[in-house]
Amino acid sequence: MSTLALLGSALALATPLLLAALGELLSERAGILNIGLEGLVLIGAFTGMVACWMTGSPLVGMAAACGAAAVAGALFAFWVVTLDADQVVAGAAMNILAIGATGVAYRAIFGITGSTLTVATFEPVAIADDIAWLTPLRQPIPVYVALALVPAVWFVLFRTRLGLRLRAVGESPEAAESLGMNVAGLRWMAIVAGSALAGAGGGYLSLVYANTFVEGMSAGRGFIALAIVVFGRWHPAGVLAGALLFGAASAAQFQLQAAGIDVSYQLLLMLPYVLTLAVLALRAHSGNAPASLGMQRSIGRGLD
Repeated sequence: MSTLALLGSALALATPLLLAALGELLSERAGILNIGLEGLVLIGAFTGMVACWMTGSPLVGMAAACGAAAVAGALFAFWVVTLDADQVVAGAAMNILAIGATGVAYRAIFGITGSTLTVATFEPVAIADDIAWLTPLRQPIPVYVALALVPAVWFVLFRTRLGLRLRAVGESPEAAESLGMNVAGLRWMAIVAGSALAGAGGGYLSLVYANTFVEGMSAGRGFIALAIVVFGRWHPAGVLAGALLFGAASAAQFQLQAAGIDVSYQLLLMLPYVLTLAVLALRAHSGNAPASLGMQRSIGRGLD
């Protein structure tokens, strides 16, 4: 098994998880638990592929992926912020809606069985082709954008007034409201921005990873991203570490299969999901979660 190949694959496979997890981090820091992340990733993957297929531009496809997921995120925000719906139920509804809508739309556009098609993709950046140890760094631009978003999200959350307000809303919305903060507006902003990042993760899947769309191709990545936020203790650096860990687990699964290791491939496919369950079990009682995470305002502290 090549270490350089493993590192390169781990970075590539970590990228959609990192984008989705950073988006979820923004939502959860504002006190909103969005388990509809899986659906948002799927919406981004489908919309990104269709837009790229229509225009021939992966950049347009990625923009469409972010935009479509942001619109779906606005619907979720309307449910949980404006209508004060249960966040878990609303997130589950978003997942069901995304699975059904993308499946129906795919068949409507490409036929019942679908077309065997590929779309334009982001090409890897050429970095010193004659230096072998730089191979893992020869990644498409979206990978570098995702990595750059880690310090950007950290800066916004911990070095700006906006970030302070978002964290205040996540910790104690009633106190934030008493200080004149627009709790609903801040939560809407966090959800829509986070959804756009989740859509970018989906766009990465269809425009970089697979160059096509397959129904259900999110394959649990939204749920893994939820676990990564918990693993990372609601901090961008921790989220990056978690995404790289899960990316390495996924890459190892493919590398072991390619190396012909005498292990049932079903067991190797289970590896990322077993890791997800282990992370959730170990971090179940983490004390770093925002205090108002997942709480409805109608049943919150003093917000009747």
